[in-house]
Order: sequence, then structure tokens, then C-alpha cells
Amino acid sequence: MATAVLSFPPNPYKKFSTTPPSISPPDPTSLKQLCKEGNLRQALRLLTSQTPGRSPPQEHYGWVLDLVAAKKAVAQGVQVHAHAVATGSLEGDDGFLATKLLFMYGKCGRVADARLLFDGMSSRTVFSWNALIGAYLSSGSACEALGVYRAMRLSAASGVAPDGCTLASVLKASGVEGDGRCGCEVHGLAVKHGLDRSTFVANALIAMYAKCGILDSAMRVFELMHDGRDVASWNSMISGCLQNGMELHAALLKSGSEVNIQCNALLVMYTKCGRVDSALRVFREIDEKDYISWNSMLSCYVQNGLYAEAIEFISEMLRGGFQPDHACIVSLSSAVGHLGWLLNGKEVHAYAIKQRLDSDTQVGNTLMDMYMKCRYIEYSAHVFDRMRIKDHISWTTIITCYAQSSRHIEALEIFREAQKEGIKVDPMMIGSILEACSGLETILLAKQLHCYAIRNGLLDLVVKNRIIDIYGECGEVYHSLKMFETVEQKDIVTWTSMINCYANSGLLNEALVLFAEMQSTDVQPDSVALVSILGAIGGLSSLAKGKEVHGFLIRRNFHMEEAIVSSLVDMYSGCGSLSGALKVFNAVKCKDMVLWTAMINATGMHGHGKQAIDLFKRMLQTGVTPDHVSFLALLYACSHSKLVNEGKCYLDMMMSTYRLEPWQEHYACVVDLLGRSGQTEEAYEFIKSMPLKPKSVVWCSLLGACRVHKNHELAVVAANRLLELEPDNPGNYVLVSNVFAEMGKWNNAKEVRARISERGLRKDPACSWIEIGNNVHTFTTRDNSHRDAERINLKLAEITERLRKEGGYTEDTRSVLHDVSEEEKVDVLHRHSERLAISFGLINTRPGMPLRIAKNLRVCGDCHEFTKLVSKLFDRDIVVRDANRFHHFSGGSCSCGDFW
Repeated sequence: MATAVLSFPPNPYKKFSTTPPSISPPDPTSLKQLCKEGNLRQALRLLTSQTPGRSPPQEHYGWVLDLVAAKKAVAQGVQVHAHAVATGSLEGDDGFLATKLLFMYGKCGRVADARLLFDGMSSRTVFSWNALIGAYLSSGSACEALGVYRAMRLSAASGVAPDGCTLASVLKASGVEGDGRCGCEVHGLAVKHGLDRSTFVANALIAMYAKCGILDSAMRVFELMHDGRDVASWNSMISGCLQNGMELHAALLKSGSEVNIQCNALLVMYTKCGRVDSALRVFREIDEKDYISWNSMLSCYVQNGLYAEAIEFISEMLRGGFQPDHACIVSLSSAVGHLGWLLNGKEVHAYAIKQRLDSDTQVGNTLMDMYMKCRYIEYSAHVFDRMRIKDHISWTTIITCYAQSSRHIEALEIFREAQKEGIKVDPMMIGSILEACSGLETILLAKQLHCYAIRNGLLDLVVKNRIIDIYGECGEVYHSLKMFETVEQKDIVTWTSMINCYANSGLLNEALVLFAEMQSTDVQPDSVALVSILGAIGGLSSLAKGKEVHGFLIRRNFHMEEAIVSSLVDMYSGCGSLSGALKVFNAVKCKDMVLWTAMINATGMHGHGKQAIDLFKRMLQTGVTPDHVSFLALLYACSHSKLVNEGKCYLDMMMSTYRLEPWQEHYACVVDLLGRSGQTEEAYEFIKSMPLKPKSVVWCSLLGACRVHKNHELAVVAANRLLELEPDNPGNYVLVSNVFAEMGKWNNAKEVRARISERGLRKDPACSWIEIGNNVHTFTTRDNSHRDAERINLKLAEITERLRKEGGYTEDTRSVLHDVSEEEKVDVLHRHSERLAISFGLINTRPGMPLRIAKNLRVCGDCHEFTKLVSKLFDRDIVVRDANRFHHFSGGSCSCGDFW
């Protein structure tokens, strides 16, 4: 139903019909007016409605192509090109129409098409060369732009000489490439032809020299301009010399003229440098402040994140006799939005209405953004509806408003309206609509948007990265990878998006491999990437790799911000090193709520419920207010340490003291807490008293407890509810089958398992893994695929025999829920995946070294007893992480106290 909202235009490459719909020639006056008004649809219709056999005048094509270029409507540009070919308008062309097409393709970012057209031109003018150079330059291919210029110089014998526009573009390309030598050559040519006296070329020279670090030459050109300087001249000088600000400031003070232009330009320079103190000092030194001065200083505060200071500055502005104008309202709305001060935002809005400034498109756009940041979407929509003139930023902003407030269908409807209005869809708008697509988690819609972006040339790097994210969120790893592989210049966001996709899909090894591949490139990981990879490492329980990343953070002097520190705590905890997690936690002086929660969760996972409660109390003493997640970690810790009364107490505190409505997961923890302690009937009564309709997570907790305590009647009730709620979860069928198996109802058990195949579902096999050196070795039950399988099996037989003789070990086959002989059950137990991992670990590590093993399912009772005896007889500390918690085996006992 969601996809029906989205309607895309037909194939943009389909040519216009050459059969005219009308016999009347186009009215040139009307066509020119339509182009001025920006009505591309009607202009195209009028251009093509002509007498058969007659082609429109070239200037008519020129008007329409200029509009196409301005709107970057490449699909319509392709149609105009096709029409020109079909009508023979390009035959005998003196270069005018071809150059217009070149310019259009360049503006639309279709450089390959521009080059193809250029190469096929029989005659080229300076304008043709300039259009191709500009196309390469605007697409970020400065090197290719310089190559075209050199080819132009070689063809100078044909009579085509560069003009001022050529030189300005080439100078810009030289600056981008840092090619001062080429820039000096162009300077010489400009002097030779007298083009250096052009303000346009001189400004380009200043910018080129400044970007190449040749500040003295930039200043010399600037000084020679004298009366020819304009605001752009000052900005060119300032923009390129941001790193040499004080030197420039001194030079400007010496010149002693054009004070206001100088000071206002200096304000802009210091703003870009983040030097608010220097900007304020310049502002204070201006004797006759104008609106530009006040607005420049206000913008300085806003651009540097000093939003409260910006609002205070308004008071000073009013005392100075200046009333806020359009530019001031834009800056002020931005500041209020970032602070989330809704009441002040309404005051700004009211002032804008009173001064009739709200009709301005830029003001309207900023007010919409302000209300969105204040989470007041209805007012954003109200501002949008009142706007007389809406540009593509207006439409993009309102789409973003709806998407970010989870009103995804409305976002799609607005997008459809924008298309009907002929609004230019740019990559930013595609990014906003992808946000809505993400919220709906509809893979079909994601694919439609992907195709739309391809057809319309909207796949910039930001959109590609977002598409990788969307496919990953929808579980489409293959499509994410295909998109990832098409990105030639991958940035840190590209790599992080793909790493997240792997990690969130459970492909943790692939995430680590990709992270290693990223490190072999020039892309350096940032904090977001490191948080993602630490999560993957924690999931794999790869302590060695976790320590490598921690060492990397220390060597690179990464700022230990809250997200990284919390991720380190989670990583060490997930790798079985509670001491490592505590060391990181204790090193932080100012702990936020996320870090406290991470440490509470870590202690709970390792079975230290009392310690988790102590941490929670310490958190409250520091003045940190717990949230839903904090209480969830605490209740989890209580449930795994049999702290029944404490768990009940904290659920009550959560609701009564902190006014937090419990989630399903909180109720599930309490059910688990009661059930694990043997109070299964009380747990069932608790479920029936819940104010929410219990979901699968609650019934799953009850079912697990009923299995442990052999309450088969109640287990059947929980099993039926679980299958009703999640009929497509294969794990549920396995749980239910196990209940019937424990009851001895083998036919029922087989019937339930058969439904897994009937529904086309697949159960993940039991799997354990152990890290030895820098490699993670994985084992499944009855696994003989490992290269050392024979040695592992021989070692396992030796271990089992020793446990029988010295530890009195006898297999408890009640854990094997298959209708097979007792001998076969014993064989199944001997080949459980964690035993293979333990055997491999004993073979490949020195005596006394600890073993760290992870398993994707719950450890069975017999394996738990087996591992306790191994820890005693082989004098090894063994840490096992199963699906529920951590088990620390040492000297024949386990940290869980046989309660898991």
C-alpha cells in the first residue's frame, strides 16, 4: 500500500514524437515568457508544437536549454537533444545549439554526454571549449579540465584563442589541483592578452595563488587592482587565505581604505576560521556599523554553534537601533531551532509575520526547519502551506519534517506533490524520501527510489551511502554490497554503512574483514566507524581484535567521547573480560547515563547482580537519572542472579518514582525472574495482570522457565501463544518441539519440527567459536569440516575418558531431545559444538591459559557439568558466553551457581 503513494515519471530517455500535435507554429514571445517564468513543462510542449517539416529557431532551443540547465532537469534536456536531432536542427549548426547542449549537460553533471557531443562537433568555438572545461570543473574533475585547456591551446592554430572566461575556469582548476606552475603560465598569458585587467580574471588569479599557498603573489595581484576591486575581490583574497588570517588582517589595516568592506569581509573570514573572539574584536572596532556588520556577527555566532550567545546578541542589536531584517530572522530561527526553544521560536515567527518577512522563501524554509528541530511538525506544515513561493528546499524540508517524525506516508505524498509541481528533485530530496523509506522498511519502495535516482542522475555519494544503509536496514545485504561496490571514491561513511550492514545482519566476520580492508586504504576510521566495529568484535567475542582497536584509539589520541567509551565497555564485556570493562569504566571521571547503563549491563551478563545494583545506586547518587534502558539492564541483572524481591522493587521504582511506562522487555525480565526462581504460576499470573497485551518476548520467557522447572502444562499454553504471535520464527518451533520432547510426546515434537520445513523456514544450527591468536575458529555439532578435525576428536575422547575416571563424569542424556537410542544420545552429547571448541583450545594453547568460547544457543546441562570438570582437572579458567549470559568456570565450579 505504501508503494502506491509513489509515482514516478515515464522513461526520460524516450524521445518526443516528431509528429506534431498542432499545426500552429510556436509563439516566440510566449515561449520566452514561459522560460522566464520557469515553466519547463509548458515550454517543452510549445517548443515541439510546430508545423511538420519545420524546425524551431536555434534561439528557441537556447531559451529552453538555459531553463533545463538552471533546473538541472537532465531528462528533459535529453528530450530536447533528441528533438533537435530528429528535426535536423543540429545539421549545419554554427556551434550555437551544440554549445548550448554542452552547457546543459555540464550543468546537469552529465560530463560523459558532454564529451561525446563535443568530440562529434565539426567546428568548435571558444564557447564550446569553455562549456566542456566548465563541465569537467563543476563535476569535480579539475585535472580533466586542465587537459581540455591544453588541447585547446594545441588547436590554437585553428584560430580559437582562450578568452577571460577560459582563463578564469583554468585558474580555478589550477587552484583545486594546487598546480601553481600551470596557474603562473595562465597568468602570463592573461598579461600578454591584457586580460589580467579584467576584475573577473584578477579575482580568479588571487584565489588560485592563495589556494596554492603563494600568498605574496595573491597579495600583489590584489594590490594592483586598485579601483577595480569589488566585494568578490575581497572575498577571493580572504577565502583563500583563511590559514593566514592574521597576516591578511595586518595587510588590510595598512591599506586604510574601504573600511566597511574590509571589516565585514574580515568578519566572514574569522567566522570560517572559528575565531569568534577575533570576529567580535573586529566588530567592536567598526565605528559605523551597518546591517551587514550586525548580520555578519550574528551569523558568526550561529555558524560556530554559539546559539544562546546569538540570541543575546539580538538584544544588543535592538539597543543599537537596528530592527531585525530578513537575514537576521534566518540566523535567529536557526539558533532557536538548534536550542529547541519553541516559545522563542514562536516569538521570532510572530515578528516575521508582523514585519511581513514570512513571505520570503528563505525565511519560510528556516522557520520550517526551526519548528522541525523543536518537534512541532504541525507548525512546520502550517508555514509550508502559507508560503506563496516554494523552492526545492521548501519541499525537501517538509518531506524531512514528516520523515523524521515517523509520518512516512505523508512524506511520500508530499514527494508526489512536488513531482506534480515540476519541482527539481535533487540528491538532498532523495535523501529525505529515503528517510521515509527506511521508516517503512519496505524493500520494494527502496528499489523504486534507487531506480528513480539512477534514471535521473541523482546518485551522489551521500545518496549512495544512504541506499547502502536502507538495504541493510531491510536485511538486503546483497543489494547493500552491490551498491557499495559501485562507489569508486568511498568515504568513511560508505565504509561504515557497509560495516553496519554486515554487523546488523549477524555477519560479524565479514564486518571485521571489511574494517581491515578499509584500513588498507587512505580512509581513516572515525568514532562512528570504531563504535560499529567494536560492536561487531563484542558480538564475536574476539578479545584480541578488541584490544587492537583499543590500542589504535590510544595511539591516535582519539577523544574518548561517551559513545566510544560505552562501546569499549560493551566490547570487553562481550569478550568475557569484565575486568577490562571495569578498567575502562573507572578511568572515566564524568560518566553519563549510557556509560553507567553499559557497566550495569556488563555486570548483569556476568552474573554479578549485587554488583549491578551497587552500580545503579552509585549512578543515582551522582545525580544521573535512569531511563528505560537503565532499568532494563538492572532487571536483567536481577533475573540472572535470582534477586526476586530486588527485581520487583525496581520495577515498582521505575513506574512510581520515575514515571516510566515499562516496555514489553521489562515485563519479560520480571517473568523470567519469577520463572527462573521456580515461581512459574506466579509468573503466569503476572502476565495476565499486565496493562499491555503480552508479546512474544514475554511468552518466550515463561516458556523457558516452564521447561527448566518441568511445568509442562503451562509450557504448552506459552508455546501456543508464542506460535500465534510469531508463526514465521523458526526458533519458536524448536522451543515448542523441545517442550513436547521433554514430555515424551515425540509425535507432537516431530510434527512441530516438520512445520519449519513446510513454511520454508530455516533454523540456525548450534554453533560455537573460539579465538586462537588472530583467528576465530568455528564449530557446529558433529562438525568434521575443520582441518584439525581428527586431532580434535582424539583429544575430545581423551578428555572425556579422563573426566570419567578422575571426575566421576556420567553423561546426562536428558538434554538430548531426540527420539533415538541412549547410545546415540551419548554420541550427540560428545559432539556438541562447545566441546569441540574446548578440545581445540586445549590443543592449541599453553597449559594454564584461559579459554574464551562463545555459543549462539543456551548451554545444555550436561555440557555445563562437562566444562566444570574440565576447568578443575585441566587447571583452566574457561569463559563461555551462551545466548543467555556468561559462565566463568574455574576449579570445578561456575559463576552462575548452576542458575541459568
